[in-house]
Amino acid sequence: MSNGSTFPPPRRPRGAIVLVVLAAVLVAAGAGYLVLRSLRGGGGAPPGAAHPAPSASAGDGNRPDKKDGKGDGSQDSGSGAHSGKGNPHGSLKGKTVLIDPGHNTRNHNHVREIARLVNIGNERKECDTTGTSTDAGYAEASFTLDVARRARTILQHQGAKVVFTQDGDRPFGPCVDERAAAGNKAHADAAISIHADGSAVGNRGFHVILPARVTAGAADTSAIVAPSRQLGERVAGRFVAVTGSAPSNYIGGGTGLDVRSDLGGLNLSTVPKVFIECGNMRDPKDAAHLTDAAWRQNAARGISEGITDFLTS
Repeated sequence: MSNGSTFPPPRRPRGAIVLVVLAAVLVAAGAGYLVLRSLRGGGGAPPGAAHPAPSASAGDGNRPDKKDGKGDGSQDSGSGAHSGKGNPHGSLKGKTVLIDPGHNTRNHNHVREIARLVNIGNERKECDTTGTSTDAGYAEASFTLDVARRARTILQHQGAKVVFTQDGDRPFGPCVDERAAAGNKAHADAAISIHADGSAVGNRGFHVILPARVTAGAADTSAIVAPSRQLGERVAGRFVAVTGSAPSNYIGGGTGLDVRSDLGGLNLSTVPKVFIECGNMRDPKDAAHLTDAAWRQNAARGISEGITDFLTS
C-alpha cells in the first residue's frame, strides 16, 4: 500500500505488541553476534586481518614519462628489455654508454678549426665537418643532438651511465679522434655516433656503419669488429621495428649495414662502436620524418633498445 492511503491502521492487542518487540530485540542481538564473528574472521583475529589490502605493482611508480621529448621507455614486443624479460628498469645498471651527437651546430662558425687534419690511423682527415641539412634548413647537427638527448633519457631510465662527446656546450667539434677517445676513456660498454645522411633525392632509409678491421698507426680495431657488428645488428633490428623505417635503398644491399675503414670515430675506438645514419636529409620523404619530433622520439627508442639488447643479451 502506498504511503498516501487514508485507511487507519488496524489495532493490535497490547500483549501482542510486547511479544513482537521482544522478538525483535532477540533477532537483533543474534544478528549482531554473527556480524561480529564475520568481522573477526571466525577465529578471533583483529577486524580486517583476514583480508589484507592488495599491494601495488612493483613497477607502477617507475613508469617513464611518455610525453614527447622525455624518456619514453615504453616497450613494444621484440627482443631484449622490451620483450618481457622482467622489469626493464635498472637493467643497464653498471653499464656505460657513449653517445656521440654528430657534428656541432656551431661548426659553420669555425671552418678553419674543423678543417685541421687529424690522424685516424690509416690516413689523415678533417677534424670535423659541418654536416648536412634538409632543404628547409634543418641542420643535421640539430637533429643528432636532439635524438642523442632523447636516447640519453631512455638509457638513464634503464640505469645506464651515459657519456656525451658534446652537448651543445662546445664552440666547435670535437674532432673525430677526440670523439673516439671519449668512449675509450669512459671504458664504454657500447658507443654510438648519431648522424643523418646527405645523399640524392630518392635515396631513402637508414643504415648502420660498422668498423672494418684496421691495424695501422694508432688504429687497431681487431678486438671490436665482432662485438661492434653485434651491436650494429641489434640497433638496426630495433630501429626498423620502432620507427617503421626501411633499411637504406642505396647502401648496404638492403641489410641496413655498411662497413667502413675511413671513419676516425670507428678506427680509433677500443670499445664496441657503430655509426647510424638515421635517414637522408636531402630526400623530402625522409626529411619529413627527420623533422618530426614524434619520429625522432621513436628513433631514439630504436637506438636505445638496440643498445639495451646488445648489453643484456
